[in-house]
Amino acid sequence: MASLIARSAVNGPVTLIEPVDAQHLPNVRDRLTSAQQAWLDTTGFDGSPGSATLLSDSEGRLDRILVGVDPSDPMSSLGGLPYRLPVGNYALSGDGMPIDEFAAALGWALGAYHFGRYRKAPRLPATLVLVDEMLGSLQPLVDATLIVRDLVNTPAEDMGPEELSNFAKTLAREHGAKLRDWIGDELLSGNFPTIHMVGRASHREPRLIELTWGDPSHPKLVVVGKGVCFDSGGLDIKPADGMRWMKKDMGGAAHAIALASLIMTTRLPVRLTVLIAAVENSIAGNAMRPGDIVRTRAGLTVEIDNTDAEGRLVLCDALTYATEQTPDLIVDFATLTGAARVALGPDIPAVFTNDDQLAIDLVAAGRRVNDPLWQLPLWRPYRRMIESYIADFANAGTSRLAGAVTAALYLDRFVPQDTPWLHLDTYSWNDADRPGKPRGGEAQGLRAMFAFLQTRYL
Repeated sequence: MASLIARSAVNGPVTLIEPVDAQHLPNVRDRLTSAQQAWLDTTGFDGSPGSATLLSDSEGRLDRILVGVDPSDPMSSLGGLPYRLPVGNYALSGDGMPIDEFAAALGWALGAYHFGRYRKAPRLPATLVLVDEMLGSLQPLVDATLIVRDLVNTPAEDMGPEELSNFAKTLAREHGAKLRDWIGDELLSGNFPTIHMVGRASHREPRLIELTWGDPSHPKLVVVGKGVCFDSGGLDIKPADGMRWMKKDMGGAAHAIALASLIMTTRLPVRLTVLIAAVENSIAGNAMRPGDIVRTRAGLTVEIDNTDAEGRLVLCDALTYATEQTPDLIVDFATLTGAARVALGPDIPAVFTNDDQLAIDLVAAGRRVNDPLWQLPLWRPYRRMIESYIADFANAGTSRLAGAVTAALYLDRFVPQDTPWLHLDTYSWNDADRPGKPRGGEAQGLRAMFAFLQTRYL
């Protein structure tokens, strides 16, 4: 985290940043010199969120920064500053209006992110000085968020199923975890037919990645991630604008891997299994076809109504395998439906569960850590929308209504009612630059889920 530094490691001057809003600005003006007050008038600084002004002392040296903040959105308070301020060390002033310093510092670190694999940042970010304890608490959260961003931002040419597995292997080595893969036709012999069916048309073999870590005596937690490294839509091919950003369709896998990193780094007392169904949904002579029927690991038959509803297909075998381990809790992350974005917009993942109390607790955790989610209903009467006349059910239906619900209902068929389960339908993406949220891959629901798990298992 080059943009954050511990106070004990600082050498040299530190410039203070004073948060302010329109209500507090008059009190701030009273403490400024007449020259500084004139500067505020000249620049028109009014304390509106996102605004900032640099104040100099009587000798023309940088004295302090005033930054306009929205107290209801602490994550964005400092998120726009790392590349706006001159390179140097900065710290929050005790004179400013009260804000959530932890959330503000996290926003600063996330705003300093630059995906530099293919193009270097034009400059270094400014550095925020923190007390050592806060830095220690922030680092795992920042590192995990950057895992999601880096994995999602990497194009499919460099982030296929094998590369996703290699990343998980590196993480496993760092934490003393075990990792195994079922690759290509091993998926058939291992009884993961839907994962194989979705990925068989690609020249990159599909695989199921399994990472295990922790004390076997601890509660069993299984985290499942949708790892569709690129989604053409298959024979039901997407239009060009719908396919353009489909490198992000492995965002669920990125979240699962990042959550594993958080759990292992902080030594959360769970017996962790991470399952990543990693495929490319491509087009070739052996691609799955609309109307095909697959017998899943659970023994249920599924008619392929739409080859572009592939995420739920790769997840269902992984979820079945997860339930076979009799876990205390199953969590899955998936960039599953556009319908969830229509319902909740790009910033708020949809949560589905077979136990409403789980969703209540997760949403509350998200509020505490400024990582919003919202529960949508697992309305089982809508199962009729994915009925099939020749199979147990279909992977999609003719109606465009309740698309996020019917996708979750498909997954629900593979999780016993008495197995606690949370399903997050997440966008994993920022469409435009905002303070603390640069354009591109994004972690959504990650901090909320980790906070929820800490409450559950600590």
